[in-house]
Amino acid sequence: MQVDNVSKSFNEKTLFENISLGIHKGQKIALIAKNGTGKSTLLKIIAGLENSDNGTITMRNGLTYEYLAQNPFFDEEMCVLEGVFLSDNRLTPIVKAYEEALLSDNKDLLSAATDAMDAHEAWDFEATVKQILGQLQINDFNKKIKELSGGQKKRLALASLLISAPELLLLDEPTNHLDLDMIVWLEKYLQNTQATLLMVTHDRYFLDRVCNEIIELDNGNIYKYKGNYSYFLEKRDERIENEKAVIDKARNIMRKELEWIRRTPMARTTKSKSRIESFYQIKEIATSKRMDKSIKLEQKKQWFGKKILEINYISKSFGNKKIFENFNYIFKKNEKIGIIGKNGCGKTTLLNILTGEIMPDSGHLEVGETVKMGYYKQDGIQFKEDMRVIDIVKEIAEVVKLQDGTKISASEFLRQFLFPNEMHYSPVSKLSGGERRRLYLMTVLMKNPNFLILDEPTNDLDIITLNILEDYLSHFNGCVLLVSHDRYFMDKIIEHLFIFEENTVVKDFPGNYSHYIHYKERKEQLEKRTLKKENTVFKENNDISKPVKMSYKEQKEFAQLELEVFQLEEEKKQLEQMLYEGKLNHEEVLKISVRLGEIISLTDTKTERWFYLSQLKEDTI
Repeated sequence: MQVDNVSKSFNEKTLFENISLGIHKGQKIALIAKNGTGKSTLLKIIAGLENSDNGTITMRNGLTYEYLAQNPFFDEEMCVLEGVFLSDNRLTPIVKAYEEALLSDNKDLLSAATDAMDAHEAWDFEATVKQILGQLQINDFNKKIKELSGGQKKRLALASLLISAPELLLLDEPTNHLDLDMIVWLEKYLQNTQATLLMVTHDRYFLDRVCNEIIELDNGNIYKYKGNYSYFLEKRDERIENEKAVIDKARNIMRKELEWIRRTPMARTTKSKSRIESFYQIKEIATSKRMDKSIKLEQKKQWFGKKILEINYISKSFGNKKIFENFNYIFKKNEKIGIIGKNGCGKTTLLNILTGEIMPDSGHLEVGETVKMGYYKQDGIQFKEDMRVIDIVKEIAEVVKLQDGTKISASEFLRQFLFPNEMHYSPVSKLSGGERRRLYLMTVLMKNPNFLILDEPTNDLDIITLNILEDYLSHFNGCVLLVSHDRYFMDKIIEHLFIFEENTVVKDFPGNYSHYIHYKERKEQLEKRTLKKENTVFKENNDISKPVKMSYKEQKEFAQLELEVFQLEEEKKQLEQMLYEGKLNHEEVLKISVRLGEIISLTDTKTERWFYLSQLKEDTI
């Protein structure tokens, strides 16, 4: 597939001009750019869903491709089953007929559908379909698409695209609305697929594990990087520094040449004309601009009283479905807590209870008098399409007070959020999805909360904005409670987790997401090894089984393990008490969280060994 000299503008705004790129079989490419610079538009042009101003898109004859939009469109009257099997894959109608037969009570129809599956050898494909649907939690085939949430529609569109198995996948933010388990599964699926991939994503772990090349769309130009995200950052910084050096050099030359232009008489020789043409070329370079301003997120200093937020044994159900029971927690000063769990487990419900939007079935909350909450909702807020950006900000405050006591105008605050002057008086209707998210985030932060509750804040934000937001939240003078499927984002900010488990329990885990995954993997390995060792304590010897006896060395080890496990448990209690007191700075909290993760892992390993030796001890006695 080849893109040649493609340009696109909206009104007076040029997104990109005369860009070219080639995509070859087997490549897995991530497309990175700031919000509003044309990532999604370029994907739509390649997919044939939008026209470019000029240039051509050339596809190989017979190439099959599918496009996943940020906000997929379906016929709302279709049922889920019809939405799943929209692709042109030759086996799709056969598997669809089989699934419809399974849902019916018609034995003749099922028999005919089964025969068709046999004749076309479609069983492997049907198993793949079931795996995809199961992983993306698409189970109710009879449900109307109009009854689905936005996240469910995105998962349905992703399932339909993967089932079609095209040669080229064009994916716009594929991890949005997926829970962490789904993202890990999708990572592995895309790693193993033979399909070529062009993807827009802000998920840096996902990008690193799936893609082998990065394309950056910056200031209307395309730049290519072969390597992972860290390599991209390094080379991008080098490129920008080189560009700045070229611009600075051109400006110095332009000043000298401008003096020559002004004092040179009107009569021009051929040599003079050539020098004049060179001057205008230098001028073009010297007057070029980069939009490299960073968001300067600062916060007015606010103080907590003794009480922040106490959750006292709250429970919540919807009908017969229990969400959580007897959840109890006391927030400490400046805690940074993440929430993880499967889609639909109740993460957003908990946030809505904490902010008073819904009431728990039992239990109660106690909120400190000095607490000022800021709540960033997953579904955002609905701005009026004809309302100007500056007016939205001024409705909250004409002037914003920063941490150092200085005050800035609403216009300056907008500029710090990468909204240039020309966008201040633009209507909301002209903003991209990511720009709307950034504006919404700005309206939450400018109220200077000291307790931030963020529900999927990373959706649709570009990587540059995320880097700045990560730094802000890491140094935030207050509490943060965060729901996010972005593992990189979570690891940079979070010190411990609330984990929604399947038995309506919300577990408190000391550590970030990567610590939890390591703990979870170790726990699973421990359970497998313990089960295996339980089955091999006795050795079989032809006709008779003889118990394995504990040696003297093992007896000493057994006694030592009891002491070591006790010491680890005591250390764990002391560290948890230090966290509870809330007197530590961010670095100390992070260090203790890491040590707690190590203690949990060590305790598991030593307990496993102790259990094995205790079995030998019983047999010896």
